[in-house]
Amino acid sequence: MHRLFAELEPSVTVTEQNLADRVRYILRSNTFDVTELERLRREAVPSSGENAAAEDAAPQLAEQTANVDAAVNTPVVVDDDDGTVAQELELEQMRSTLEEAIVETRSTTLENRPRLPRLALSKRNRAVVRALNPMLVTYLEASRDLCDTDSILFGAALAVCRIIGAKLSTAGRATGQSSAIPAWRIRIEERIAKARALIGRLICFRSGNTRPRIVRTVRMAFAGTNVSLSQPDIMQKLTERIDDLKQRIAAWGKRIRRYTERSTRFNQNRLFQSDQKRLYKSLERPIVSGTGPAPNQADMVAFWRSLWSEPVNHNEGPWTEVVASQCASITPMDPVIITPDDVAEAVRRAPNWKSPGLDGLHHYWLKGFMMYENGNENG
Repeated sequence: MHRLFAELEPSVTVTEQNLADRVRYILRSNTFDVTELERLRREAVPSSGENAAAEDAAPQLAEQTANVDAAVNTPVVVDDDDGTVAQELELEQMRSTLEEAIVETRSTTLENRPRLPRLALSKRNRAVVRALNPMLVTYLEASRDLCDTDSILFGAALAVCRIIGAKLSTAGRATGQSSAIPAWRIRIEERIAKARALIGRLICFRSGNTRPRIVRTVRMAFAGTNVSLSQPDIMQKLTERIDDLKQRIAAWGKRIRRYTERSTRFNQNRLFQSDQKRLYKSLERPIVSGTGPAPNQADMVAFWRSLWSEPVNHNEGPWTEVVASQCASITPMDPVIITPDDVAEAVRRAPNWKSPGLDGLHHYWLKGFMMYENGNENG
């Protein structure tokens, strides 16, 4: 590739690694679509045998792209990354899948929505998104508010995932939050549970219970030692073993408390640096509703009437005049008007698979779904 580039552009000096990095960046960033890349490849490396085939294939490729973009009632041919035909998707089935997904999303809360996976930026996936674009016009034009629009877009993303066969999480997004019990705590709690069960068996044996299961457990507890169940000081050995298990349980419990306090301090320090308001709100104690008798209505009316009905003369100091004179020279800020172009530019610059908000919708879907009006694409 470097030798061919040097022949085509002898005036440009570039290394082999730099050229490979630029090609990799162009392919990953999707700067050009498949049709544009094919056209550039034919212009860069013309061939007599390929020209005739390219001229015959160009109308077919343009017709296929127009059919996908216009969403006419014909089968959509979806190509795989290697250029072979992968499968045919009927537009009626796609429209039915889209309608079912939108209805399902509208009746589902944000917490119970499935987690949308990250899709590969392949020609097959992009073709499905382009085919669903014209079908969204009817839904988006009839949208009542922003929440309904978000439900429509999430339903369309869900339909794309179902059409291409992507794996979806049916448990909802609320189960995968950071409030889950960490693995280290689960392991320690399992040790504590096993130790407590063993203590119970040892106490039963010391009390005279000689059932086979109890005896077998006691022998396993003293496995690897020189302790025998028939020796005279077996009761003392049982007591020592029980005390040792109790001390281990206490040590494991202190380890859980120490790890939990350390994790709490770490999270609070990090939250203090990022969002102090959220930290102070989390430190507030929950309000516990009283269980006593209800307050008297007359007392409540009298209390609030004394606060809001009677005039109050505030004794303001001279500092209020100083502050008012200093603020008089401040020019008020112009009102901020956010236009659709501003939103479109912000979405365009955002990463495709950045962590979504409460709605669970990635920027990839906001970029991929367009409204077609008079031959133009509008986000």
